[in-house]
Amino acid sequence: MLVRGKNIGFALTGSHCTYEEIWPQVEKLREAGAEIYPIASQTVAETTTRFGVGSEIIAHFSALTKRPVITTIVEAEPLGPAKLLDCLVIAPCTGSSLAKLANAITDTAVLMAAKTQLRNGRPLVLAISTNDALGLNAKNLGILLNIPNLYFVPFGQDNPEAKARSLVADMDLILPTIEHALENKQMQPVLIERQVRAVR
Repeated sequence: MLVRGKNIGFALTGSHCTYEEIWPQVEKLREAGAEIYPIASQTVAETTTRFGVGSEIIAHFSALTKRPVITTIVEAEPLGPAKLLDCLVIAPCTGSSLAKLANAITDTAVLMAAKTQLRNGRPLVLAISTNDALGLNAKNLGILLNIPNLYFVPFGQDNPEAKARSLVADMDLILPTIEHALENKQMQPVLIERQVRAVR
């Protein structure tokens, strides 16, 4: 496997309803031999929703990766100078994080890690999960699709009838997308037909 022995940053942002799809992907990466460095936004760490308590989500993430979770800009900043990460994946990547990344806003640990990854010319993988990707965020998606060293986990409409502007990545494709990105390739096709996901 291409990820064996690689340092993979795995960053969570606040698409709370998606975490149950994410945990198996973290386990797949670990089983494939990757060294995983967990990162989470402040929203993940400090917000309690009907999908879970922030502190418990962070504790579970840390247990899965066997490392403390990076949750502040100060903790994430050294990743750049150290050139530690062979690849960074943001999964799920919310519309807010998508927009901030496209407009060079660095106000979370996740975005700091993304900024340093791109500065180092190393692959950044986004697994989007956003209700407005075909709305106001479409312009930001278009910008990022053209950024060197930035790759997307294939995505599609998750519920065209109930949420016509929503796009969600197929999280089961995170590992193969990372493997492609490590070879400087975008996994194809990028646009896929997704299984319909119930509104949660």
